[in-house]
Amino acid sequence: MKRLLVTGGAGFIGSNFTRYMLQTYDDLQLVVYDKLTYAGRLENLQDVARDFAGRYAFVQGDIADQALVAQTTRSHAIDTIVNFAAETHVDRSILDPDAFIRTSCLGTYALLEVARAQGLRFHHISTDEVYGFVREGASVEADPLAPRSPYAASKASADLLTLAYHVTYGLPVTITRGANNIGPYQYPEKVVPLFVTNALDNVPLPVYGDGMQMRDYQYVIDHCEGVDAVLRKGQLGEVYNIGTGHELPNLEMVEIILSRLGKPRSLIHFVEDRAGHDRRYSLNVDKIRALGWQPRHTCQAAIALTVDWYAANDWWWRPIKAGEFREYYARQYGQRAVLGVGQ
Repeated sequence: MKRLLVTGGAGFIGSNFTRYMLQTYDDLQLVVYDKLTYAGRLENLQDVARDFAGRYAFVQGDIADQALVAQTTRSHAIDTIVNFAAETHVDRSILDPDAFIRTSCLGTYALLEVARAQGLRFHHISTDEVYGFVREGASVEADPLAPRSPYAASKASADLLTLAYHVTYGLPVTITRGANNIGPYQYPEKVVPLFVTNALDNVPLPVYGDGMQMRDYQYVIDHCEGVDAVLRKGQLGEVYNIGTGHELPNLEMVEIILSRLGKPRSLIHFVEDRAGHDRRYSLNVDKIRALGWQPRHTCQAAIALTVDWYAANDWWWRPIKAGEFREYYARQYGQRAVLGVGQ
């Protein structure tokens, strides 16, 4: 593994993975391939382009464009594809599922076909949401998939297609299913950066339902290290969960944010829950721990680090919240009934 194509590498997790890999391995060549949709931004990689100019390249393209993907992998002599490319926000998948199906299903198919034709290693980035609502215990990799949103269903489809290419064609594949990632460069539609940036501006925090949904918030660099461990030590044809192995209520996440910023609890506005909102996700991470990987941060520490980054980097998020995001925010939250304030 010397020459990587990182699809979706200008997005949140992909850009952090790109930075991490280039900082960690001096002998690595890396190409980011990204469509540059609203959440894929070259600003996320401006330091990478400056600091690793000799080992980094960028190609703008859609992963569903099989010819361009094939041309890119050949011209850069790629040996491994790491697929972060996806439409990622559940709320947007409810508003517009079409883009999610096109990217995760048709796009993953195109990547797999290129990998099959050229004999490349393929690693697919998935999500804990493919398991659906976990009432008790923790999801293990062999559990049946039960996605409950268009986003989760599109990711589950990509997982199954990836595994089918391993069984049918012998393609060398691995999959990782991550818990909720948080950290630098996450588009502020997602709950943690949304709440942090709202709180910084003394804008209400729209908490869905009673705020007692359970989530595992992992720091993005821990996730990147986990993906790296699977790329180097994982067994081909296998799936690995990545997370802290613990979860907390969303309301506790909100209170950590407010406490760290010194903001009042009155900023909490409980609003009508979203359709099909899973109450709990929980991952068993024993399988990846057996590779020697351990998360470095608790959920609480990950939230605190994320708060600090957004507080120190308003140059990055203020232009976003002044643009297309305003229309999305009004559409997503403007019509929701307020269930209570600061309850």
